Order: sequence, then structure tokens, then C-alpha cells
Amino acid sequence: MAQSARRAGYTVYAVDHFCDQDLSWYTEDRVRFDDLDELHDRVVEMCRRHPVDMLVATSGAEAVGASVPLCGTRPESVGRFLDKLEIQRFFEGVGVPVPPIAEESGYPVMIKPRRGAGGWRNAIVRSEEDLRRWKDSWPDVPYITQQVVDGTPASVSCIADGARARAIAVNEQLLRDEGEGAYGFSGSITPFRHPLAGKMVAWAERIAAASGCIGSVGIDFMVGEETWAIEINPRFQATLDTVEMALGKSVFQMHVDACRDRRLPDPVPASIQFSARRILFAEREMELNVDLSPLAPRVADIPWPGTRFEEGNAVVSVYGWGRSRDEALRKLDENMAIVRRYMERSSWSSCTGRRRASKT
Repeated sequence: MAQSARRAGYTVYAVDHFCDQDLSWYTEDRVRFDDLDELHDRVVEMCRRHPVDMLVATSGAEAVGASVPLCGTRPESVGRFLDKLEIQRFFEGVGVPVPPIAEESGYPVMIKPRRGAGGWRNAIVRSEEDLRRWKDSWPDVPYITQQVVDGTPASVSCIADGARARAIAVNEQLLRDEGEGAYGFSGSITPFRHPLAGKMVAWAERIAAASGCIGSVGIDFMVGEETWAIEINPRFQATLDTVEMALGKSVFQMHVDACRDRRLPDPVPASIQFSARRILFAEREMELNVDLSPLAPRVADIPWPGTRFEEGNAVVSVYGWGRSRDEALRKLDENMAIVRRYMERSSWSSCTGRRRASKT
């Protein structure tokens, strides 16, 4: 988001958990926080250091308050969309298909924590033993269980003004597909050409308009023989970079226009290219001892040399682009190979390209 804002001509100050190397390229100042409990104080600190005229929140910070005007959905309105049970009730209320709530004994079921982003704790539970293991891993975490539905994970990126919404992109979502975080977000491909894309767009605009959210709003779907609404994200989504690469337009500026002037973007023309992102994860505990910044723009979210990672931690994002989905994925594979060769210079590293945990 900082990159998008900088490209749109804004001076950017960031409060961030990671403070990756390339964040410093797009921001005038940065401050890091460790726990979400520290976030409000860090925002206040940044606002004292600089003449800030708007606050824009990303995942994990949707409900943060500050004295500067918020450019986005108000905390008092966003709360219901941070709870998956409330999202379920909202979808049912606006009449869009959503996987029904399931009895725990009606295996298999999809289990999800009621709060949290990125899908990394979601799991299909097939037995009492599976359920017990999940509860042991996440004790005292409230959850919901839904009937399992088949299909391809997808999303629609919208811009909303509190009463209306316009879809700007349909995205294919990539998941890890293995291990404890099998349903964790691992990347995206934009655009997603699918026979039911038009139906997803219609439902997404209906959902985003009814939500009362303002600015960037994302609706997640599972699309197969049927299409199911899965989640609403009342903030910038992790698909932001592939959307901008595919459209050649500033989503950040669309967000600001909707928040400040209640102005929706014009109908977005066809994508100028396909773009793909996949996230590289640490396969085991590792230390990165090489500088990946010379590989930009093939990569982003670039860690500082000497950064240590636990198994499963996100390391770096890798991109591909082209005139077709296949061409973009070939380019992505080429760039993944380049990154891996580059990282072989590191004295202690081991990574996989199948998953990246969502950032705060």
C-alpha cells in the first residue's frame, strides 16, 4: 500500500510490523511495532513527528483510532466484518450464497477462527480427533464451522462509497495447499477469467454497497459449479499489487477519491496484462545472508540481510507478468528460480514457494 500511495504522489509514513527493506524506498519515515497492542501508541508517535493529514489502515489495524482523519471505513462500522460469524449473518441477510453453518459432528466441516486474516488457521476437520487437534493447537480461540464447498478460491476487488460500489478486478487466489496452513493465502493472479466472473462481480458490488464500507473492499469467493461468498475484507487486500500491475491504475487513488469525495472510479477497462504473485516461505528455521533488493521488481517485501525466519515465516514475494495467464505463470516460475539461485549464496537458508503468511 505504501508503494501504491507513493506512486500516486503522496508522502507516506508507515507504522509496520516488518519494516522490510523496500518499505524504506516508498516512505519518508517508518516505525516498527511488535504486538498489535503497541499499534495505537506507534500511530500517535508518528502523528506527533510529522504533519499527517490522513490515516489509512491495513490488515490488523482496521479498528485503530487516531486524532487524524481516517481515510477508510470507520472503526465503529468495521467491527462486524472482523468477526466471521457476523460476516456469515451479514451474507445471509443480504441474500447471497454462503456455505451454511455446520454441526461439528457433521464431518467433514471447515473450521475457522472467528477473528483473523489470511486463512492460515482454517482447516477441514474430518473427525473428532481432527477437531481435538485443532483445539489443542488454538486453545481458547472462538471459531465457526461451515459445510465444505468445492471450487477455486477467488476474490473481487471493489471501491465503495458507503452506499454504492464498483468492482475493479476479479482475482484468482493461491493457497499453500499443504501442511498446517493449507488454506493460508499464498499469492494471486489478476485477472481471473472464469465463466462465473460476471456473477461474482454482481454479488461483490451488492455486498460491498450493502456493507456501508468506504474505499477499498474485497469480497472472497469459492467458485466452482456454484459460487459461494466466503468473506468480506473492509480494507486494502493482499491482491493489491497484482491488481495494479494488471490494470496499470492506482487503487490507492481510487480509495482516496471514494473516501474523501464519495467518487467511484469510472468503469475499469480491460486489463493491460496478467500479473501473478507467489510468496516464498521458510521451509525451516533460517537466516537470510544475501541482499535480494537487486532483484526488484521481480520481488517485493524484501527482508534486510541478516533477518532470521522461523519455519513457515514469509520471506519474500515473487512476481510474474505476461499477455496471458500461462505466460505470467511461466515468468513467475523463472523469477522464482532466479530468487532461489540468488539465495544459494546465503550460508544458511531453506525455503519453499508455496505459502506466505499474511502481513499485518
